[in-house]
Amino acid sequence: MQAAERPSSPADTALKRVPLHDLHVARGGKIVPFAGYEMPVQYAAGVLKEHLHTRASAGLFDVSHMGQITLTAKSGKVEDAARALERLVPQDILAVPRGRQRYAQFTNEAGGILDDLMVANFGDHLFLVVNAACKTEDEAHLRQHLSDVCIIEPLPDRALIALQGPKAVEVLSKHAPTVAAMRFMDAGAHKVQISGRAIDCFVSRSGYTGEDGFEISVPASDVERLATTLLADPAVLPIGLGARDSLRLEAGLCLYGHDIDTTTTPVEGALEWSVQKSRRNGGARMGGFPGADIILKEFETGASRRRVGLRTEGRAPVREHASLYASETSADKIGTVTSGGFGPTLNAPVAMGYLPTPLSTEGTIVFADVRGQRLALRVSAMPFVPNGYKR
Repeated sequence: MQAAERPSSPADTALKRVPLHDLHVARGGKIVPFAGYEMPVQYAAGVLKEHLHTRASAGLFDVSHMGQITLTAKSGKVEDAARALERLVPQDILAVPRGRQRYAQFTNEAGGILDDLMVANFGDHLFLVVNAACKTEDEAHLRQHLSDVCIIEPLPDRALIALQGPKAVEVLSKHAPTVAAMRFMDAGAHKVQISGRAIDCFVSRSGYTGEDGFEISVPASDVERLATTLLADPAVLPIGLGARDSLRLEAGLCLYGHDIDTTTTPVEGALEWSVQKSRRNGGARMGGFPGADIILKEFETGASRRRVGLRTEGRAPVREHASLYASETSADKIGTVTSGGFGPTLNAPVAMGYLPTPLSTEGTIVFADVRGQRLALRVSAMPFVPNGYKR
């Protein structure tokens, strides 16, 4: 599932706490405001070690601040819920079989992305995971457009944790043997045994680190027992927002509010892969979602700008908001970095940003302004680190 939030501003008040707040504090988590919540940015090991540990073993992430929503058709048929949701997203939801999930985006009339989300087919309803900063607006959006045919139910009594890394399956299958047979993007109900008692969880084999792993929706009343049990495994470390961000950046995954937002279309965001042929021009159910005219035209003619991966030759990271130029001396800004930092796995800086489409070809050299100096960046393929998904 995608993570995509923006940090809380200093003006934010009444920050909320996730069910694992006390565990984060007890484990030495450094708590910061994020997307309206108090969240751990790192633990004692530090961002670098947390990042590398996740790539080599398994990391436990708390993503309980994200929104969980069920969408149930009043007819009782999940197909009707899927058709209804297709009014709001460009994806083929009807083709998602029971026990599978798909990445999607809510779009607006200008073709921009209101939020990105995961949609799972649980047989008699759809299960949606949306971003924390957008979840209130997402629920209102669903109610405004789908209440005629669907029942929309947020699940505030459930927490969400992610176990990511090559040893995630080894760790979780000790408590839930059924997860071992899951493939990437499988999703469904599983019983997780903790201290002789089964906890009813919704588990997907997915995550936002580029690694194999799981996202586990669990009753909030049970999440501390589950997290404590998983953390007792020597393969697992708690991981904060800092490493979560560097992992997803190396994986070339968008962070909502940074790499995609209401002003970027799926084509500009290099997310064409997420829009199936059935919703494109000539498809069985082409269009019919907000901004379809604009987005489908971009599929035919291309967008004027495009999200790209960027690598530097040196060690200095190029951060978000850095302006991009075609040459060392040009005064005309051509683009902006939307995410950037140091990639611990690569031991090198990595970034993503938007460039005019003619300059988005792999190997193109552009320049970023970093405190008055122009640093050369090479347009590079993503992901920066090969993913480890269990296909």
